[in-house]
Amino acid sequence: MDPFLIKAIQLILSLSILIVLHELGHFIPAKLFKTRVEKFYLFFDVKFSLFKKKIGETVYGIGWLPLGGYVKISGMIDESMDKEQMAKPPEPWEFRSKPTWQRLIIMLGGVTVNIILGFVIYMMVLFVWGEDYLNPDVFEDGMEVAEVMKDYGFEDGDKILNVNGKTLESQIDINKYLLLRDVSSVEVERAGGTRETFSIPEDIGQKLFQSGSMQPFSPVKRPLIDSVIPDSPADKAGLKKGDMITSVNGEQLDYWHQFRQKILETKGQPVELTFTSEGIETNEGLSKELNAEGLGKATVTTNEKGNIGVFTSAFTSEDILTKEYSFGESIVTGFDFAYWTLHDYVAQFKYVFTKKGATQVGGFGAIGSLFPEAWDWRAFWTTTAFISIILAFMNILPIPALDGGHVMFLLYEMISGRKPNEKVMEYAQMIGFFILIALVLFANGNDVYRWITGG
Repeated sequence: MDPFLIKAIQLILSLSILIVLHELGHFIPAKLFKTRVEKFYLFFDVKFSLFKKKIGETVYGIGWLPLGGYVKISGMIDESMDKEQMAKPPEPWEFRSKPTWQRLIIMLGGVTVNIILGFVIYMMVLFVWGEDYLNPDVFEDGMEVAEVMKDYGFEDGDKILNVNGKTLESQIDINKYLLLRDVSSVEVERAGGTRETFSIPEDIGQKLFQSGSMQPFSPVKRPLIDSVIPDSPADKAGLKKGDMITSVNGEQLDYWHQFRQKILETKGQPVELTFTSEGIETNEGLSKELNAEGLGKATVTTNEKGNIGVFTSAFTSEDILTKEYSFGESIVTGFDFAYWTLHDYVAQFKYVFTKKGATQVGGFGAIGSLFPEAWDWRAFWTTTAFISIILAFMNILPIPALDGGHVMFLLYEMISGRKPNEKVMEYAQMIGFFILIALVLFANGNDVYRWITGG
């Protein structure tokens, strides 16, 4: 099946599950408080429905516009803008007739379900599949450091010992700490065994984001070629997947970042490479001669960007280990996953309000890209849990037309002791609706732009 179709099916299934459960979060407390629910819809039924059936006092249906879902609660100013109903005297079964605390519970129900659902899914994923983590041996040679971090004293080969005096579960976690959490100091171990502690500025996250260094630290890798671009200088010189680069222009090297640095220094110039290769013994697939040590030897001319068309792999299957959890352990760790997912998502939200961040806001295309190209239940449920947490946060924002907007007015009513003017709420609902439409168009417009430009 086409990878795009697989992603699309996963997206629709995931959103359908989340929308139905979110709306149940409103529906169930509304019923418990004897509030009439007129409609319960998956997707929006603008002009017509794909399916609908009335059971009791509620019409259940599926709309054709997959931008969300809704429950229409009697006596409530919502996206339906039913002014005719609101002009009539309040009925005892209507939302507006219920005590403020009951209305608040009804409005918070959807967000509450999303948070709980995210926790439950993470818990079950950990219990069923466990948690993948990087083999500590991956960090044996230390970390490769982005240039922006070298300005603060870090060097290639540093091993991360602790952050703010706390040991990390994995050295790779340093990246999310720098971008999303408060980091004041980092202690490292140098190649010679010495220790150094570096102070980190408060705005390090913004500096990394603006520079594009989203992964400023990565494990040092051996100069092993994982893939070669067809018809690239490397391909024409006979380099193959599995070749290990040993020197550039006679200078010995041990790591991939050393190889890349030397190549970048020779833009548009020929460079002489030596490498080990499975094809050396039979000379198969080798377009160049062997050197005196019996190693493959090739002369490659770099392009104007200083590339020759080779890549290394981030990690191998041997680098990934799995930690298993008992049911009790999965509950504790699942809660921790949900908490930090919400925390880190809220923390990264500050980047949205920058020029660069605004261009990276995505819509359904960006959400769909979170799913794998081949069906994988573990990845599906993990991504669904993440989206559930995102929906909880987005829905509680104090924007009229979202749950958070209704909560904002209800809190005002509880504090002031008087209801907001219905006309004010109607106008606020209309403004909020247009804001949401504008955001949806902007986010999905970014997706289209990135698709057209390949960005």
